[in-house]
Amino acid sequence: MSHYFKHDETLDHELKSYDVTIKGISLRLFTDRGVFSRDGLDQGSRLLMENIDIEKHVKRVVDMGCGYGPIGLFIAKSYPDIEVTLCDVNERALVLSEKNQAENQIVNVKIVQSDLFEHVDQGVDMVVTNPPIRAGKAVVFRLYEEACQHLSEGGGFYCVIRKKQGAPSSMKKIEQVFGNVTIVAKNKGFWLLLAKKVKND
Repeated sequence: MSHYFKHDETLDHELKSYDVTIKGISLRLFTDRGVFSRDGLDQGSRLLMENIDIEKHVKRVVDMGCGYGPIGLFIAKSYPDIEVTLCDVNERALVLSEKNQAENQIVNVKIVQSDLFEHVDQGVDMVVTNPPIRAGKAVVFRLYEEACQHLSEGGGFYCVIRKKQGAPSSMKKIEQVFGNVTIVAKNKGFWLLLAKKVKND
């Protein structure tokens, strides 16, 4: 079976689209076979989008494991003065992100193929992720570690994860990496976690 975090050229295409509006921001999103949550916005991403709080100092945001782009494009459309970088390893997902960027006429976005933070510069103000759970705990935990390394001091890290897919262990790992973590919101088995990169004394 093809997993959404791997590039699979053997998969046929079946392009479809749906519309979503959150906090007054409307998006039309195209999806395809071989990407996560192709039939509509998943509950985890929705929880993150409904509850994210972006402070005034934030200028650079990375959506890591962006898929076809709902979270990153929502942030970019909500905050046109912020630069949002969408990253994924899945080529099909990135093509869809580019299509969705164009469809929604969002200009403050960069779309980058990257194995986690391989092609991301340091000094990011915020990282958001609906992490690729099926890639395995080692990959997900490396995402947390690299996110902390790339964040500027005082930067925020939002992660949404389902309880039964490892939210408690993720919370422990994030606490270990960042030295802090809070549960911002819970809904339908999903936890939205927030950590801050503590400033060095």
